[in-house]
Amino acid sequence: MMRTAFFSMVIILAICGCERGAPAGGTVNPGAAQTTGRPAHPDQLYIEVSAVGGSEYWAEHKLGLKLAGEALGVRTEYLGPADYDLEAMATALEQAIARRPQGLLVAGFEPLLEPIINKAVDAGIPVVTVDADLPASKRLAFVGTGNYQAGIESGKLMATCLGGKGKIAVTTMPGAPNLQDRVRGVRDAVAAYPQIEIVQVLDTRGDTITITQACVALLQKYPDLSGIVSVEAIGGVGAATATREAGKVGKIKIVAMDRSNDVLQGIKDGLIEATLVQQTALMPLYGLQILYNLNNVPIPISKDNKKAGVSGAPILIDTSVVVVDRRNCELFMR
Repeated sequence: MMRTAFFSMVIILAICGCERGAPAGGTVNPGAAQTTGRPAHPDQLYIEVSAVGGSEYWAEHKLGLKLAGEALGVRTEYLGPADYDLEAMATALEQAIARRPQGLLVAGFEPLLEPIINKAVDAGIPVVTVDADLPASKRLAFVGTGNYQAGIESGKLMATCLGGKGKIAVTTMPGAPNLQDRVRGVRDAVAAYPQIEIVQVLDTRGDTITITQACVALLQKYPDLSGIVSVEAIGGVGAATATREAGKVGKIKIVAMDRSNDVLQGIKDGLIEATLVQQTALMPLYGLQILYNLNNVPIPISKDNKKAGVSGAPILIDTSVVVVDRRNCELFMR
């Protein structure tokens, strides 16, 4: 019921934003920070801070942020390094706090960011984590993929591809809590199939060359390997390259994550069975809506929400995943 009401308010306020004359078009520059929209609230600025901003995946975040800002009539900016540099991201977050925005969207990759998020909240700047969560921080809410459930779906999909038996490996980046949840989901899903064994978990280190080399070594170590599940964007491409070089296309089933054109082309070429696509652009859209509502549409859950300890926002919004295979992969190509 809470989620239905929340989504209804999203639609109502988005319409109001359009009626105020917010533009409906525009381009996205994936590389640098951008400010978007002709604001109806020129005094309100909302900033999203992340890392890996140079990847295709984060282009969808930037698009969602842009469209949400235009619909609501506020200024929005995206900040952060192009690669997975958490120190640089932390610096960008500190810089964003110094600008005193009306709210922050933060990709909660690792606990390193928790004290900075807490600093923002203590300074009166509400924070919503997107894509990856840090629930131990003082963040207001999390909007993103339900990572454990995404792992469950990946594991079930692999089990179906293998007919319920075989040796498999998983690719991930061990330091990221959201990916740890996905790996846990994969483990729990395949636990229902006694004849499926996870023989190794590989670290992609966020690099295609690194994971390709690791997959090549994996195939040499386990010549009877049946499948590889990737719970992040890089692993599926590396696994596909390794199986092609080993002449094992079709013999090793690959279930990937996310929608890079390399992954989608791998599906078209028969190298990858399927991928789980996150509805990434929805994360900043709903995250910004939470922050906007907090500043502009306070809901009286109690006589005094602050005294009653009421945040006035949902704690979690799961933006879910979509299974993409040969039947629909062309529709997701950029």
